[in-house]
Amino acid sequence: MTSAALARAVPAAALLLAVTACAQDPQRSSRPAPPAPQERTATGPAPTHPSGRTSTVNIRLTLDGHPVDATLNDSAAARDLAALLPLSLDLEDFHRTERIAYPPRKLDTSGAPDAARPQAGDLAYYAPWGNLALFYRDGDSPSTGLVLLGKVADGHTERLATAEHVTIEAAP
Repeated sequence: MTSAALARAVPAAALLLAVTACAQDPQRSSRPAPPAPQERTATGPAPTHPSGRTSTVNIRLTLDGHPVDATLNDSAAARDLAALLPLSLDLEDFHRTERIAYPPRKLDTSGAPDAARPQAGDLAYYAPWGNLALFYRDGDSPSTGLVLLGKVADGHTERLATAEHVTIEAAP
């Protein structure tokens, strides 16, 4: 790159960053500030299944030492999460509705719907921030960027409300 081109590119990049920063109003956000950006890694297009069949993967969540069965759906993001297992993550509460944690990298969300309305027991991924979400209460409305990954077995959502640590692994 020539010095003249570099001299034009630097102010343009600074202006873009300033406009982006000003466009985000932290007072209006319903989510806390995201962690430092990470490089997004795509794992490629989701494989298709013959005859439109889908399958689920059984997993085990261990919430503060208590095992809870769950399933992952057949989305690209759920398959990408399964490839990271086992995971051991600290949880924090978010809006008295969900417990959140950050996997080691962002998940592939190719083919995911634009928004989802979470329900108690849903295991989800919030793509804009790259966090997992374990819902212990129903969400108020559909959330843009929320990708449903699976579901905790019925009767175990109350454990999600107070859990501080989760280990996620393939079911035995």
